[in-house]
Amino acid sequence: MSQHTQPDRKRILVIEDEESIRVPLVDTLEDEGFEVLAAADGERGRQLALTEDPDVVLLDLMLPSVDGFTILRDLRRDRVSAAVIILSARGEEWDRVQGFEYGADDYVVKPFSMRELLLRVRAQLERLRGATPGVSEQATSARFGAVEVDFGAYTLERNGERIGLSRLELDLLRFFLDHPDQVFDRDVLLDRVWGPHAASGPRTVDTHILKLRKKIEPDPEAPRHLLTVRHVGYKFLP
Repeated sequence: MSQHTQPDRKRILVIEDEESIRVPLVDTLEDEGFEVLAAADGERGRQLALTEDPDVVLLDLMLPSVDGFTILRDLRRDRVSAAVIILSARGEEWDRVQGFEYGADDYVVKPFSMRELLLRVRAQLERLRGATPGVSEQATSARFGAVEVDFGAYTLERNGERIGLSRLELDLLRFFLDHPDQVFDRDVLLDRVWGPHAASGPRTVDTHILKLRKKIEPDPEAPRHLLTVRHVGYKFLP
């Protein structure tokens, strides 16, 4: 696997087949000081993601040869730790939820502003540096109920089934584990888990809560651990 030539220079991989989007995006990211790799088809993008150690992957869904959902699933299966931001013209809730289910860290709907995208990229890089306030990075594993979490492997095991977690799901779960029995509203969770400069909104919190429930709860419709406090927010009962 190749290594970054400059440790402090972050590497961004752009997987986008539309040249009118890919070229200006690459130029903008390079102007901002990032090292940028680019691919115009899914197979090449998947290869670069698996071998070139990017910090952030900007991933289109509609790609030649291999679609974005398949690439995302493969990256998480191979435990690639890069943050993945989906870029898609498909903004329906089902598409967003599917992206997060496959392990995306963020989802941006086309057309988007470069300024917004840069904010989202930098927010992901802050989290990669462990800059998320209030999140303990010491523990490598945790257990609650029938669930055992492996933070290093981005997975949890429940009743013998091993389940992958995205970086945001892992950060959110770690935050709740660090703050049991405390109620947090969506804005606080955004600030503490996504970071103070995150461009996401409260609905993103709801989406990730639903994803996490499907992975940790025996019955996501009747959760035992990750509870909704009506008109307030959420709390975690280990």
